[in-house]
Order: sequence, then structure tokens, then C-alpha cells
Amino acid sequence: MRELYSVDREGNKVLLVPTGNKVSRVPIHPTPESLYVSHRALFPLPTSSTPGLNRAFLSQLRALLRIILPKPLCKESFMLALHSAFLVLRTVLSVAVARLDGRLVRDLVSADWKGFLKGLGLWFLLAIPSTYTNAMLRYLQSKLSLAFRTRLTRYTHDLYLSPNLEYYRLIDSGYLNGGADQYITNDVQRFCDALSALYGNLLKPTLDMIIFTTQLAHSLGGLGTVGLFANYFFTGYVLRRVTPAFGKLAAVEARLEGEYRAGVGRIGRESEEIAFYGGGLREKSILARAYQRLISHVNSIYKIRIAYEWTEDYIIKYLWSATGYMLMSIPVFLIPTRSVGVQAGELGGKVWDQVSGRTESYISNRRLLLSLADAGGRLMYSNKDLAELAGYTSRVYTLLSTLHHLDATPVSLTSHLTSNPDRIALTEVNVAAPGQLLVRDLNLVVERGEHTCIVGANGVGKTAIARVVAGLWEAEEGEVERPLEREDVMVVPQRAYLTAGSLRDQVIYPFAYPQHISTGGTDAQLQDILKEAHLEYLLDREGGWDTVKEWKDVLSGGEKQRMGMARLFYHKPSFAILDECTSAVSTDVESHLYNHAKSLGITILTISTRPALIKYHTRLLKILGDGRGGWELTKVGTEEERMEVDREIGELERRLGEVGGWEGRLGVIKGELGV
Repeated sequence: MRELYSVDREGNKVLLVPTGNKVSRVPIHPTPESLYVSHRALFPLPTSSTPGLNRAFLSQLRALLRIILPKPLCKESFMLALHSAFLVLRTVLSVAVARLDGRLVRDLVSADWKGFLKGLGLWFLLAIPSTYTNAMLRYLQSKLSLAFRTRLTRYTHDLYLSPNLEYYRLIDSGYLNGGADQYITNDVQRFCDALSALYGNLLKPTLDMIIFTTQLAHSLGGLGTVGLFANYFFTGYVLRRVTPAFGKLAAVEARLEGEYRAGVGRIGRESEEIAFYGGGLREKSILARAYQRLISHVNSIYKIRIAYEWTEDYIIKYLWSATGYMLMSIPVFLIPTRSVGVQAGELGGKVWDQVSGRTESYISNRRLLLSLADAGGRLMYSNKDLAELAGYTSRVYTLLSTLHHLDATPVSLTSHLTSNPDRIALTEVNVAAPGQLLVRDLNLVVERGEHTCIVGANGVGKTAIARVVAGLWEAEEGEVERPLEREDVMVVPQRAYLTAGSLRDQVIYPFAYPQHISTGGTDAQLQDILKEAHLEYLLDREGGWDTVKEWKDVLSGGEKQRMGMARLFYHKPSFAILDECTSAVSTDVESHLYNHAKSLGITILTISTRPALIKYHTRLLKILGDGRGGWELTKVGTEEERMEVDREIGELERRLGEVGGWEGRLGVIKGELGV
């Protein structure tokens, strides 16, 4: 599977998306670093306040709007304007339909068949723009949500996967509950859906209430208008008092959903280790508890909503309808009919006209009142939607503020980093894990060709030194000198990472196919690399370079480690840190891998607990693990190093000399057992 993208003249990536027989070009513009710097002040770390309709919510929403609406004239702004135009058009059409409905009933009561047929024709004509407007409103809301999500997702991806390694530093930040995957995928989607839906759910009912109230004020008079506003204020007061903290509930639900999702993902990632231990039942109980916490919370939300929705429906549907009948009765009961001094025939005609007029007014006003009740209901419901949006806003804001905080965290350490493409040097460096000093005042200079082996017991700080050299950790004190370009220093870990993609992608990672081609790479070159890594047979076994599989399940442990070495041979960095990356490889193949790496001009720093690897290096750094950060640096082949090897050989010979005694004891035991 080859990567479907190219690079334009400005250096921007262009995705090539197949659509039928054509290929669409979608430009991807990376977020400039200057934008993140300007946004940093908008994203301070959130306080522990409960998500809700408060100042913190408005501040957080304003910061997120700066991302999804970056400037007044953008694609999203145009879509918002178009959506607003259709919302206004829908309200105007609703008034026209209400008036036409009253006219139809008037003509029907008056037996005016010509007027009735004319009104029926207008009804069908109005149906065309009305139905089209409804469809466009749903379409534009979905497009808005997708546009918001696209912009916010790209912004988050560029920040999360930046060269500053936020995706790595986020692990130990302690700010996010669970992994970032729930925040980036589910929470961003929910936020964008809720925001786009809320815009229509707020603007449309607000327009409806303004226009419908204005129209009704002409029919109901001053007293009826006062009654309308009194009904609004009473409804708002009651619903405000009975509305639960939906924002907090939504935030807690999202957190529990993330914990449950993280549990499922952990089982998928660590399935082999769990299977070795037979831990299926244990993992099932852990997962069941996480799911039970989630459904218990969701059930509590459902129970809380019973009282709220009962009150809401009672007020919006029935109280508003009863109020509407009372308001419509004002023109009828409080305005007397003047019929004195009129002849019988004339009286009958006027009464009939009054009846048809009142019928028209009643039907129109009733439809407007029903629409008004619906608008009021949606406006009141939006209070709940706003509270839920506050919960999603808090989650997305927490993610972005954490990433900005990691990127902007000032280094309080006293170490100093210097760029030098020709060597790696650690001068008076203190290497520490959180709360524990591992290596004190380390002085190590690795020039090109000075292959160095770092040995010591488990947990003494060998890998920590590799993290400092690779730039993943900051040293507490001292000066670090190394190549700053990441392609000049490559780390090959013990547990090889296999990416999604083809067999070719496993060798050239982190390059993609276009980068491989742009550097003059060929499949023949890759085949030679696989041959040096003793993996050439994979081409025939797996079906060629373009075969796509779940490689972590296809390759064995030794094959994975040799694939890591094949990547090393492909990229040919100046320095390579090999962290037990050949522990599952046979001795003869391991020897070939080390010798070939050195023949490519790669300076090797090996982290190992096996003395057998010392012979491939010129110097030996031993981490003592004495609790005081002690270390020893010697040259391989010196008298001291030979004495160390002689002591190890002597210990092995002593143990071999005891084999006869062990065999004799084994015979005695077999005799006693009758074997």
C-alpha cells in the first residue's frame, strides 16, 4: 500500500483521494508555530471548577472558537452565514404558512371555493421552498459540524504530534484522565456536533419567538402581549430552578467512557502478555467494573432527567397551550360585537363575516402559538444542550491546554544543550527518574567510531541515559552535546514498533513512500537491506512489498528485532542507540548485524545486560547502581577489562566443574525415587 499524497511547490502535503475514476487533491497546510505561540495565552491550565454555564465555560469556548473560526472571512464563516440565511427564511415561511392556513379555513367556512382553490395552490407552492429549506438546514448543520471537527482535529494533530514530542511527554503529565485517544476522537466529535446543533437550536427559536411574538402582538393587543412575556419569564424561572448540572454529568460520562475505552484498548495491545499469564478473567473483571461505573452513571442521568423532562414537558406543551387559548380569547371576549340598529339581513351577513374573520384569526394565531410553543420549548431545551456543551468544551479545552502547557513549560533544570553533529558528549550530567537520582556527574564523550557499550543491572539508569541522549528527557544538571537533527541519532528499542502499512513501510519507517522515492530509494535497495538483516525470505513468504498485514501479529520476536535493525541500515544515522534490540536474535546473526552496522559508518551505543556484546565495542560504561549514582568508564581490551572477563570465565569454569557432582546427586535422587 503506497501513501496517496504528494508535496506541492510550497512544501505542503497534498492528499490524493480516489473518487471514482478521478483523484481529488486535498491540500493539507501545517499549522504554523507562530499560531501556537499566539494561542498559548488563550489556553492556561483549567482550574478544578465544575463544568457548567459560568465564566470559565465562556472563556474556554471563546478560545476554541479562535481555532474553528480563525478569521472573519473563512469557509466556516460562509457556511454560518448561509445557515443563518436559511434559518431566517424558515421563520418567514412559517409565518406565511400560518397566515395561509387561516385564509384557507376562512374560505372554507365562507364557502368561497375560488379563494379556497387559490389558497390551496399557494399552499403547494410554499411547500417547495419550505421542504428545501428544512433539508438544507440539516445539511448545513452536518457540514458545519464536519468543518469544525476537521479544523479542530488538524490543529490538535499538529500540536499533539509536533517535533517537541508532546505525544510522548503527555504520558507523564498527569493532567489527562486516561489516554489522549478519547479526547481527540470522541470528545472532539461530540463538541463539534453539540456546537453546530446548538447554533441552530438557539438562533432559530430566538428568531421564531421574536417574529411570532411581533405577529401575535397585532392580533392579541397590549394585554395579550404582556401575557406572552409574563409566560416567558415564568417558564424561564421554573426551568432554571429545576435544571440539573448537565455540564458536569456530560463531563463525567465522557471521562468514564474514556476509561472504559482505554481498558478495551489495553487488552488489545497487551493480548499476548495477558494470554501468557492466563489473565483473561482478571481483565474481564477490571473491564466489567469500568463498564459498570459507566452504565451506573448513565442510569443516574436518566433518572435525573425524569423529573426535569416531566416539568419541562408539562410547562412547554400544556401550560403554554392553555396560555395560548386564554390569550386568543382576549379579542373575542373583551371586544364586544356592535350589532345595534342593523337590519336582520345585514346583521346576518356581518355576523357571518365576523365568524369567518374570527376563524381566520383563530387558526392563524393558533398555528403561530403552536410554533411559538415549539420555539420556546426548543429554546428551553437548549439550556440542557448548553450545559452538555459546557462538559464537552471542558474536555476539549483540557486536552489543548495540556498540550500547550507541555509545549510552553519552561525548563527549570540547570542542564544545557549544545548542537554538535560529530559527537555525543555528556559533561557533569545528572540523570534522574521522577524522585530518584540514577547517575551522578556522568562524563561521557562518544566521538565517531567510538562504539560504547552501557552495562549494568536492571533499573540502574541505562535506558534513562539513552533517553537523555535521544532528547526524550532533560538532564537535571550538566551539559549535553549531540546532533540536534533526529535523523542523526536513532534509537532501536528492544520491542520493535511495527507501523500500519505495507512490508515496505516497515523498513522505511518513519519515511513514507513519496519520501523514499524522493531520496532516490528503490525496492532493489530495500531488498539488499532485508538480505543484510536476514529477512529477505519475507518477500516470498508474505507476498511482496505492497502486502498489508497486522505485522505485529505476523512477525516473530526475532523477526521484529531484525526489522528494527533493517530500519537502522536504511536510514544510516551517524549514531545509533541499541537498547537490547538483538536479545531474541541468534548469536551468529547478531554478530553479522553489529558488524554490518559498523561497516555503514554508524557509531553504536549499546545498552545491554549481556557481556557477550562487549566485544563489538571499544569502550565500556558500567552503571554501578550503588544508590549514589556511581559509574565506571573503561576501554575494551585493557588489562582491567580483561581481568573482568577472566573473572567471568573463571566463574563459568567453576560452575562447569561442579557438573559431575550435580549429575551424581541426580543419580542418587533417581535411585531414591525408583526412576
